[in-house]
Amino acid sequence: MSRYKHFFGFQREPFPQDIKVEDLYPLPGLKALADRFHYALDLGAISVITGEVGTGKSTSLRYASSPLHPSEYRIIPVTANTGTILELLKQMLLSLQVESRSLSITLLTKTLRGILSEINAKKQRPILIIDEAHLMRIEIFAQLHTLLQFEFDSKPLVPLILCGQNTLIDKLMYHSSRPLASRVVGRSHLEGLTLKDMEGYLNHHLKIAGVKEQLFAEEAILAIQQGSGGLLRRANHLARGALVAATLEKNRTVSAEHVRTASTEII
Repeated sequence: MSRYKHFFGFQREPFPQDIKVEDLYPLPGLKALADRFHYALDLGAISVITGEVGTGKSTSLRYASSPLHPSEYRIIPVTANTGTILELLKQMLLSLQVESRSLSITLLTKTLRGILSEINAKKQRPILIIDEAHLMRIEIFAQLHTLLQFEFDSKPLVPLILCGQNTLIDKLMYHSSRPLASRVVGRSHLEGLTLKDMEGYLNHHLKIAGVKEQLFAEEAILAIQQGSGGLLRRANHLARGALVAATLEKNRTVSAEHVRTASTEII
């Protein structure tokens, strides 16, 4: 166990990346994001989630999709890149545990449609979730519209969740992307935490890690909020690094200076 965990009496690692859904801090807008997510599923439509790096997009996706029972839904997770539609099709098939060496878009599309039809026949609902969607080429947005047109229980599209940085909206505004964008029924944008929410976030993580006392001084909380810009990933790194710095000084209270020390260790 790390020295700072012994020093402060943590029962488990604070600020973990793989935090359980039930332990998530209720971020502002998280419930509304989940509501839009499920509204899109009900309509067989598209929901878009945007935010800068580290705002909690992937965590929010986990939260929104956590109630979906595998007997009713088949999630198809894909992490986008700058590749062609051929590569995207192969990624989708791999998510469905089907490997294909074909270089034919027509054949791959036929295979994918067949699998999705089988899923539907089992009374399951296929859901395509594309993370880092802002990386996709412009032409893929138009191709996705054609690819996802199915008549599942009178609902014309396989539900699609697009998640990415703010430039995703720009790409959806292109003329060639308009057919796909017209299916969007909900947009969620994640912002950095305010000072008040940052205090709640830090205290929440201390509590679930087994420490009930307030370890961060007010000035330290302000330093973390300002140093991270309210972004969760960077805030986690700063908070953990500040705990290490305080431990080295055998100080039970984390100060702003400890946060500044931690900031020199991260980019």
